[in-house]
Amino acid sequence: MLVASGLVKHYGGVTALDGVGITLAAGEVHALVGENGAGKSTLVKIISGAVRPEDGTLELDGAPVRFAGARQAAARGVAIVSQELTTYDDLTVLENLFPYGAPRRRGLVSTREMRRLARPVLDELGIDPPPHARAGELPLADRQLLEICRALLLEPRVLVLDEPTSALPRAAAARLADVTWRLAERGLAVLYISHFLEEVMRIATRVTVLRDGRVVLPGAEAADVSLDSLVTAMLGRPPARAAGPALSPGAEPGARTGAEPSAAPRRPGGAAVSLTGVTIPGRLRDVSLAAAAGEIVGLAGLQGAGHLAVLDAVCGRARPSSGAVRLPGGRAPRSARHAVTSGVASISGDRKGRGLMLDKALWENVTAVSWLGQGRGGFLPRRSRLVDRSRGHLERLRVRGDVRASAGDLSGGNQQKVVLAKWLDAAPSVLALDDPTRGVDVGARAELHGIVRALAAEGKVVLLASSDLAELVELCHRVVVFQHGRVVGSLAGGRLTEPALSLAMNAGFAGPVR
Repeated sequence: MLVASGLVKHYGGVTALDGVGITLAAGEVHALVGENGAGKSTLVKIISGAVRPEDGTLELDGAPVRFAGARQAAARGVAIVSQELTTYDDLTVLENLFPYGAPRRRGLVSTREMRRLARPVLDELGIDPPPHARAGELPLADRQLLEICRALLLEPRVLVLDEPTSALPRAAAARLADVTWRLAERGLAVLYISHFLEEVMRIATRVTVLRDGRVVLPGAEAADVSLDSLVTAMLGRPPARAAGPALSPGAEPGARTGAEPSAAPRRPGGAAVSLTGVTIPGRLRDVSLAAAAGEIVGLAGLQGAGHLAVLDAVCGRARPSSGAVRLPGGRAPRSARHAVTSGVASISGDRKGRGLMLDKALWENVTAVSWLGQGRGGFLPRRSRLVDRSRGHLERLRVRGDVRASAGDLSGGNQQKVVLAKWLDAAPSVLALDDPTRGVDVGARAELHGIVRALAAEGKVVLLASSDLAELVELCHRVVVFQHGRVVGSLAGGRLTEPALSLAMNAGFAGPVR
């Protein structure tokens, strides 16, 4: 149905695609995987018409095509759900679902017809947002599903899903997998891009692997590919040799620079961050917990459980109506800006919305917090100093890209490393992480995990909220579980497993809380 052949694209001296081809057939779910920077996003941009290739062709139903943009692609039956959210936050849910022309009656926009068309698709995806709510008011997971709903309302023949489950809790991801299969059974050609390889193995009919802008595994039958062989194709080496950067002196690549998962922190220094009897109306009720220097404390719960409100309280984005929040040194965060100047780093997986200035150079992003937020370096610091300082952080985190290039030109994994670099430049004592590896591949995920462990080993406090249960189990010394705005218990040591964590989040338990 849709065939790409010999696609070539360069960005400056970097080869993004080098003769890449892929065939999407009706009735199949074709997975595209590869490390961040392998060329997946560039391929999607070419298919959508956002980027022009320097060589190569696209064919739809045997005829050459070249789209001028996503709207033209949609008109020809090719719908794209991008990794980066494109919802219009100030518009309502219904207005977001019909961006290319709402249904009309007698020349006027028909809200009733919009609801009638949207309801079956919303039900199929398992979401029920208030139709007149603003998209920006919805949780990240619902905004992700809203993007998918918008694409399905176009009734496409080719559907490109770029990291569609990166912000979704497990139940919503499972529903989307079922929907994806039903769409393929109806005759759609689905291109499915995901860094969750187990998910790929469950969903895909075929798999294509990109590495360094080249196809290294072309359209293989998914049933004939093992998980280990998939990772080896992506990385160019067996999975056991995948390594993360060592930030601490003497640390080995890929080694845990702090403790093993669920073990006691290596350098406990007393309670460095604490919440005592904190209540935030509608979000938290009488919550008390503490995290020590050198400790990675996970915060887990279903959507709206209250765990994300803890991050907002620590980062000064939410003020308690009662109780106290204390940062290192005993200070209370009076505002988001005060939290930053007090050493709190707010690191989100929502790179577009909360992490980066995508149209600005890497050095401008890296120095934004320390210069503009903390006032370090004076009123007009020398640009050369900012660039040099940024280059040092980027080299330390192994970011692939020129320090003067735009952040929007980088892959998702490298963008997330830039978000980390921005906060490392501010020398924080507390890291508040919200889904920090959202939308990154297995290699970048391992690198980011290595960075977090190393920072904890240096004595920083780490609070980690993640929709990825495996991430919580792998990284955290202990995980505090929330339900309905309250702490219901915690898991650590041998009790901290994915099944136990899932059960606690859904059913609650009586467990020790510190």
